[in-house]
Amino acid sequence: MKVSREWHNNFFKSSFYNPASPAAVRMAPREAAFILKQLKLKKGSALLDLCCGPGRHAVEFAKKGLAVTGYDFSPEYLGEAGERARKNKVRLRLVRGDMRRLKYREEFDAAVNLFTSFGYFQKFSEDMQTLKGVAAALKPGGLFLIDLVNGDFVRANFSPRNWTEMEDYYQLEEAGATADGVFNAWTRVPKNGGKVLTRSFFSRLYNKARLDAALRKAGLTPVKHWGSFSGLPLTPKRDRLIVLARKA
Repeated sequence: MKVSREWHNNFFKSSFYNPASPAAVRMAPREAAFILKQLKLKKGSALLDLCCGPGRHAVEFAKKGLAVTGYDFSPEYLGEAGERARKNKVRLRLVRGDMRRLKYREEFDAAVNLFTSFGYFQKFSEDMQTLKGVAAALKPGGLFLIDLVNGDFVRANFSPRNWTEMEDYYQLEEAGATADGVFNAWTRVPKNGGKVLTRSFFSRLYNKARLDAALRKAGLTPVKHWGSFSGLPLTPKRDRLIVLARKA
């Protein structure tokens, strides 16, 4: 399966994929509460939401009095995040940029990267660029919480082809696994008879050992692991890989 190196240019558009579905928005307050419990930030602390998307978590963080910077590649998502902030009467600093090219230096008390918004690049060195940029952006002792799909779970439950019924469309997922990750093609068939769309993407698979090693290489020390936002222990049977790391 062929996937463009910069596939994200056409994938992250609301017309095809929006991570702020009604179901996802409903879950955001509970997920944000778990994250804030782990970060233990004081009001006014600076938080970087890397790949913030439409801002469903960033708004929840801002409601708790944090100074939130939402950073994302998609102008559509950032526009939606701004509108969500206005409706909730909170302030977000929204920045458009490439996660591989963070320019911040010891500016943030903590950073988060949620909902498998990492591992998109076909060169591992680009993942490392991102993690090193996060480490540089954190103040000494700053915390980084990352939430990914658990690679061990994906490999154990891998299916090369399946259909899923979503709220507004049916989705066909065709996938090919490699030693490094998964190449996917999503075809979305609207229930209202609209245009059928197909987009392809790559996701590098991380398990605990692989992610911990990458974090350490970037200067971030893993301190806690979970398998869900309910605080369940991480096991190969959990579909989430949530890691809290600290800058040395």
